[in-house]
Amino acid sequence: MSKLKKVIAVIISVAALFCLMSFGVSATSDVSEPEVSAVQNIASAEKQTEASDDSSKSAEKKESADDAKKAEQSVEESSVGDDFYSLGDAGELQPEFIQRMYDNFIKDNRWTFLAWGLLNTVIITFFAMIIGIVIGFLLAIIRVAYDKNGSLPVLNLIAKLYITVIRGTPVMIQLLIIYFVIFASVDIDKVIVAIIAFGINSAAYVSEVVRSGIMSIDNGQFEAGKSLGLSFPTTMINIILPQAFKNILPALGNEFISLLKETSISGYIGLMDLTKGGDIIRSLTYEAFIPLIAVALIYLIIVVLLSAGVSKLERRLKKNER
Repeated sequence: MSKLKKVIAVIISVAALFCLMSFGVSATSDVSEPEVSAVQNIASAEKQTEASDDSSKSAEKKESADDAKKAEQSVEESSVGDDFYSLGDAGELQPEFIQRMYDNFIKDNRWTFLAWGLLNTVIITFFAMIIGIVIGFLLAIIRVAYDKNGSLPVLNLIAKLYITVIRGTPVMIQLLIIYFVIFASVDIDKVIVAIIAFGINSAAYVSEVVRSGIMSIDNGQFEAGKSLGLSFPTTMINIILPQAFKNILPALGNEFISLLKETSISGYIGLMDLTKGGDIIRSLTYEAFIPLIAVALIYLIIVVLLSAGVSKLERRLKKNER
């Protein structure tokens, strides 16, 4: 009986354990199915979200690419258009060249810098030319008198020294020495300083031009003047110089043209000449091409007019010879 009871107890316990195990499995399956389905739903939702994010990102990328292409096209169009058109002060679209001309000359009356500079250049050239002619002729006559008669040896030495020093040093250095050394303690107009400097420089070259023209005259002309009882100054003024002037006229014209162009360095002493006026415009607009080309054209026009005048005067003198 005791053994039977033990067997029955074992069977009952095994049956109970089996029932408990079967109940647990079923419970677990009942609970896990909705959880699994929930997890699956969450995963699918996440996948859909990721897919929508990817699609939105791809759409954004396409839009950004399209915007970039449009921006590039607009930049290219604007860069091409800026070469020909720009917005003026009134906000109207107009050719770029006209706007640049306006900015360099019309705006704030910037053309006045060129006008005043041109006026100073003409004044300096004209009065320096007169000084150069007067001093140059005197130096030439002194040297010719020494060569012909051996007279005025001291003045001839001074004249030679003057010509050697002036022709052997740059005109810019002479201008700086006259302004910053000779007239350093004197309150003097810069235009007057430039006239003196360029006049002294031009005189050295004019003297050699005149001397070569006088020496080109046949020595018989001097002899004829002496035979007529004329003094050397009278022979020089009435016989020699009129003939020499025709020979030296082209060389004098070239010297005056060179003098005009040499005045472009007047800006080194703070004087506003034509070149300095163009440089002031360049500093205001930060553009060098238009103001410098304008200055060059003005110089060119003046030189052409001077050359035409010298040629016309030379033709008239040749007609008188005939």
